[in-house]
Amino acid sequence: MIFFDTSILNKHIELMKNKLLMLRSLFLVLLLIHATLATQKLSLSSLSTSSRISSPTKIWSTLSGSKPVVVARGGFTGLFPEGSKEAIGISKEISIFLCNLQFTKDAGAFCVTGIKLDNATNIATFDPKLKTYKINGRDVQGHFMVDYTGAQIDHNVTMNQAIFSRPSFYDGMSPVLNVDGLLSGKSPPRLWLNVQYEAFYNEHGVKLVDIVLEMLRLYKIDFVSSPEIGFLRSINGKAKNTKVILQFLSANDHEPTTKQPYGSIVKDLAAIKSYALGIMVPKEYICPIKPDKYMGTPTTLVYDAHKQGLEVYASGFANDLFSSYSYNYDPTAEYLQFIEKGEIVDGLVTDFPLTASNSIACFAQNNTLPKKEPVFIISNNGASGVYPGSTDLAYQKAIDDGVDIIDCSVQMTKDGILFCLNTVDLMADTTAMTKFMSRTSNIPEIQPKTGIFSFDLTWNEIQTLQPQIASPLGMDFQRNPADKNSGKFVTLSEFLELAKAKAVTGILINIENAAYLASKKGLDIVAAISTALSNATFDKQATQQVLIQSDDSSVLSKYKDIPSYKRVFLVEDKIGDVPKQTVDEIKKYAEIVNLPKSSIVKVSGSLLTGMTKVVKELKDANLTVFVHTLRNEFISLAFDYWSDPNVEIATYIHSVKVDGIVTDFPATTSRYLRSQCSDPNNVATILPAQACELQSTIPPTLLPPSEAPLPPLKVENVVDPPLPAVITVNAPPSSTIAPPLPSGAWKNVVNHGFSLVVIIVVVTTTTTSLTL
Repeated sequence: MIFFDTSILNKHIELMKNKLLMLRSLFLVLLLIHATLATQKLSLSSLSTSSRISSPTKIWSTLSGSKPVVVARGGFTGLFPEGSKEAIGISKEISIFLCNLQFTKDAGAFCVTGIKLDNATNIATFDPKLKTYKINGRDVQGHFMVDYTGAQIDHNVTMNQAIFSRPSFYDGMSPVLNVDGLLSGKSPPRLWLNVQYEAFYNEHGVKLVDIVLEMLRLYKIDFVSSPEIGFLRSINGKAKNTKVILQFLSANDHEPTTKQPYGSIVKDLAAIKSYALGIMVPKEYICPIKPDKYMGTPTTLVYDAHKQGLEVYASGFANDLFSSYSYNYDPTAEYLQFIEKGEIVDGLVTDFPLTASNSIACFAQNNTLPKKEPVFIISNNGASGVYPGSTDLAYQKAIDDGVDIIDCSVQMTKDGILFCLNTVDLMADTTAMTKFMSRTSNIPEIQPKTGIFSFDLTWNEIQTLQPQIASPLGMDFQRNPADKNSGKFVTLSEFLELAKAKAVTGILINIENAAYLASKKGLDIVAAISTALSNATFDKQATQQVLIQSDDSSVLSKYKDIPSYKRVFLVEDKIGDVPKQTVDEIKKYAEIVNLPKSSIVKVSGSLLTGMTKVVKELKDANLTVFVHTLRNEFISLAFDYWSDPNVEIATYIHSVKVDGIVTDFPATTSRYLRSQCSDPNNVATILPAQACELQSTIPPTLLPPSEAPLPPLKVENVVDPPLPAVITVNAPPSSTIAPPLPSGAWKNVVNHGFSLVVIIVVVTTTTTSLTL
């Protein structure tokens, strides 16, 4: 018999009296509404599609022709401990619950991934002693379920988050999930049992086959899987109305019954058909990842399996675990690789079922729709998440990905050439450190650290450098290293030509350090930009929007009398409020305000703790509001966004109601805005995160310390002194100055004499360093 202790019920009743659990239950209800809204609406929509619209229903190239299913490993384990009430509840309506079975000595069945209890539970506090067993030929040390009774597990052991990079707020708050307790409830989820280690359990007197067959007799179980062929053969034909699935482990692992590596077994799909209806494989079996972490050529496994009548379930998906540079840290892009082209998988096994479900309902087969919301997609140095920022490749990629407005942060060289680069300091975004270390200087007016500045180099010198992709979140989150130095620097004139040729909606010209350049370097960047825009006739047309951005009010005032331009006031610091007097002052200089995320949504300890009133205060004054800078990397996202950039985008569009999103990854925002799910009134939608909901479910003692209130934006933070006069700088001999280059000329010009000097300087510097 399967163990079931009625004390579980009493324990849960007692716990429910606790105020904290009441809050968690409320949160669960809210998230259930959030998670199931799309599913419920989709169901109603599918019943009445023919009566409402004439477009055909989607055709899915799964084995059955139905849309792929979502299988949640332990529930929503991307956020909550495996098998916890929240993990199951949030995912219940949109996915099948996958339980990795472990058994106690008295045949109690519990859901914990693996064979040990150590990472996923607090077992060590109950029993500090470790044991070692030989399992499938290997010595394994730890705590094992089979050494305890079901009552001991029920009364003494709780679940922890098994992956340490995920939130630990809920550790110790949920019992280990008892399968009998789950299935005997009023509304159990659709269930997938994954069973492993038959020989190990048999050695300890736990007869795996008999127990599982008894469970199949008592309960409705949709799937049973195992990586052990012998076990599957034992239950094959005895599991009525249950699909039997062979689980594949890594290609080099050996299957216990046949002793063959799984990489060999997968080559004989016809044999699998004799004891299973499908296969569950690590996703790399379908889309291999090369050693350099880029995606290789997809295999024909799905096609071949379908040809044999086998369903295919791809496993191993998690938004917060790096997979491949090919996906640019976008989990939806990875899911779509498996469900959008050719023969597609029959199911996705994931720790983040909501993202997988949204990928199916919202994005698969929907990539050609027009934008649904009147929100501008604005590049941040082009598609700087994919290619080095401000290069020809980054701008072209942004345009290809559906950007509305491309941006150029204009820098100026020593000889007066205007070009696009994120900052005036060349050290981060170019290879300047390898060639011009001798040109480093410390300029407090520009930045607190030393740098190599564009105004200290000529354009010819800068052209000897390579662009360099930035990784703003650290080297653990490198971006596209294969193209880290790809692309070419772009002059402002070339940027303007590209914008006109590609007919983008608009351009954003960012101007910085104008006062310093005028007073210390004799460079009039404002006049030079105005001339370039005029020469490209941007001041005489209305088809493409021109946005002039600066954090300097005196710069913006220079463009007051050009009606075809819109001015953008850039805010870089965190603010929590914009008093009316400050708003009135901003309106003298700008029609748009570009705010950092941190001035709109308050985050503490990766939790959304509230929303400021800044956007409302500005929009109430008829100012347009942009937000910067959105990124794909999960580490940049609060836990409330479920490691899914789509949820963050939805939050800024529908909760905050910004008018434009500045992003390193225009493709992600573009895909969302072209999806039917970007419309909150649509039958399926991705709802925004709600500030404080997740925080309210966490014990106060575990919350990070409260942060000081954000300061208001004051008038003195907005108003700058008039721009100083442009000084005259003594020019060096004309032979050392490269003449200003016409647009495009830099592609073909090489200063051989200067290059030789640079080589000599570099060799001398290197020799000196080695001597020291």
